[in-house]
Amino acid sequence: MRPALPAVTALITAALLTASPALADAPAKTPKVVASIKPVHALVAAVMQGVGEPTLIVRGAASPHTYALKPSDARALADADLVFWIGPELEGFLAKPLEATATKATAVELMEAPGVALLDAREGGAWDPHDHGHDHAHEGGHEEVNTHVWLDPDNARAMVGAIADALEAKDAAHADAYRANAERTARGLAALDAELKAALAPVQGKPFVVFHDAYQYFEAHYGLNGVGAITVNPERRPSAKRLSDIRAKITSLGAVCVFAEPQFEPALVDTIVQGTKAKKGVLDPEGANLPDGPDLYPTLLRNIAASLKGCLGT
Repeated sequence: MRPALPAVTALITAALLTASPALADAPAKTPKVVASIKPVHALVAAVMQGVGEPTLIVRGAASPHTYALKPSDARALADADLVFWIGPELEGFLAKPLEATATKATAVELMEAPGVALLDAREGGAWDPHDHGHDHAHEGGHEEVNTHVWLDPDNARAMVGAIADALEAKDAAHADAYRANAERTARGLAALDAELKAALAPVQGKPFVVFHDAYQYFEAHYGLNGVGAITVNPERRPSAKRLSDIRAKITSLGAVCVFAEPQFEPALVDTIVQGTKAKKGVLDPEGANLPDGPDLYPTLLRNIAASLKGCLGT
């Protein structure tokens, strides 16, 4: 007598699983994830710890303001399931490739993440003439926005939540790991925030000038007193008149420090501080010289705080 069909099916299934144990316990496929810039990559890597690693587009000391996509970047985008970026206002070089190349990917614009607070780009005084090439009209109703949203740790926590949500939606098998990582990262950011508030309290109110207006979120969050920028567009070298105007304003505003950036001609600061009492420092909004990975973001904020305190506090 032949066994009933369900019994045959059960025997075949058992035989296959015995012959190939991997079929019984195949690991869940991890999505291929791409992150645009180093701070975004750091937050994504923190949420993906133990599951997978995202691919970074803008590496090393390169800047999203001047970046040109490489063939390897295009290949990563073509293979991606998820792409995390700030948005077209910052990484303009990614806008068209996301449409044309990353055809199977879900693109997550973190500037639009729930809970991210946006600040309008500054104008007036030493912040103008206003011609930011990287801050454009914003769909959320802002005529112009400052795009460096990650430098407010509250925004970073909101971004971590959006990153975890997107990863869970794409990869439900690892949802528990993503959520646990996101919660741990949020707790770490809260502790970091308290640490930096205490460290920066003594230099609140002391005026300083930055290379370009990348630090508005950091300044607003910690009550700092940035009074102007050397250039309003880091893609263009400031004119001689602009440099002369900034030098005059350093004196009139009593700026204690002028900060360069590693990505953009720090030697300009030497020219600007000549004949003034201002000291020189370096601020890096993106972690140009920091190793990639989940530790980059807290190190980035600590380095900015240390540079500000070191120059303003002496």
